[in-house]
Amino acid sequence: MAKTIVITGAASGIGLEVARQFGEQGWSVVATDRNTEQLAAAFDDDKTGRIKTQNLDVSDLDSIEALAENLKAQDVAALVNCAGLGCTTDFMETTAEDFRRIYEVNVIGAFSLSKALVPLLEDNGGGAIVNITSVSGVKGNIKRAAYGSSKGALNMLTKIMAVELAGRKIRVNAVAPGPIETPMAKEYHDSATRQKWMNSIPLQRYGESREIAEAINFLADGEKSGYITGQILSVDGGFVAAGLMPDS
Repeated sequence: MAKTIVITGAASGIGLEVARQFGEQGWSVVATDRNTEQLAAAFDDDKTGRIKTQNLDVSDLDSIEALAENLKAQDVAALVNCAGLGCTTDFMETTAEDFRRIYEVNVIGAFSLSKALVPLLEDNGGGAIVNITSVSGVKGNIKRAAYGSSKGALNMLTKIMAVELAGRKIRVNAVAPGPIETPMAKEYHDSATRQKWMNSIPLQRYGESREIAEAINFLADGEKSGYITGQILSVDGGFVAAGLMPDS
């Protein structure tokens, strides 16, 4: 039986690319999203026959429990918590409701789904959880009060999960993307914002979803990364490492 990987937020962007890559590499993929129509359309052209779609709202515990129940007969070996909401708002204009909305998906959703699937991972001999965070959870990017702090919380949750789940043979790591060419970036990054990012990235470009998926693939592979847990891997063109930049 092929190993199963569960991916949230798979209807577009990074989640979609992750699902496609793992399907091509022989995994049994359960691609989930709360947008059922977009999710189905995203995999209309799947030629691997290994990708199954399922509706999932990570902010709904009943939805999570239904998914976990449906997975009991499968060899679940990995989970990628990719579902997320964005928010680009000045601090003084950010509301408490913005925080609740963002945290419900970005933090509590990842926590709740991970908790529900840990018994399945453990029953199958362990496995890997990869949380998708952000460089905005590492550095104090402007207009990211709700979003950045939610990703910072998910970074810390990653470390705590790694420590507590190690005895169950479950490794937990995070990938923190920099600016990536995704639908979310197109929605929130206007031309001025893009230029600010470009001025701060040593590699002088936005990343591609494929590059994030490859990092996730590495962390999910127990042979390639079997001694890695509790780490936050920034895939960001050097953004987090940069201080003063050379003149262009």
